[in-house]
Amino acid sequence: MTAPDAATPDAANAATPDAAKAGTTAPDLTVDGTGLLCVQLLLRLRAQIAHLPAGAVVHIHTTDPAAPLDLPAWCHLTGHAYLGQVPYEATDREVYALRLTSAPVRTRPDHPWHPAPATD
Repeated sequence: MTAPDAATPDAANAATPDAAKAGTTAPDLTVDGTGLLCVQLLLRLRAQIAHLPAGAVVHIHTTDPAAPLDLPAWCHLTGHAYLGQVPYEATDREVYALRLTSAPVRTRPDHPWHPAPATD
């Protein structure tokens, strides 16, 4: 049996020890993305995590049906660790977790899917 490819949705949503731990500990920040779609969700997330230190765990509450694909892809782009879906019983929204990296790749202010141009 081979390991799942990291580009597949199953691999992106696979439970990891970090995902299990993220679901049982209080997050350092919870971002409410209810009603926001892809770009708006990522812009809010990026703004709210800007002040947090490396290693901080962030939970994102979202109703965006594309979040299970968008969040792991954005984490891959920026270098943050996508921890997966977090089980929450008291909400009708999906909840996902990520752990912040010490040196994230900057993204464009208006386009969170694109790396920011290099500065001299």
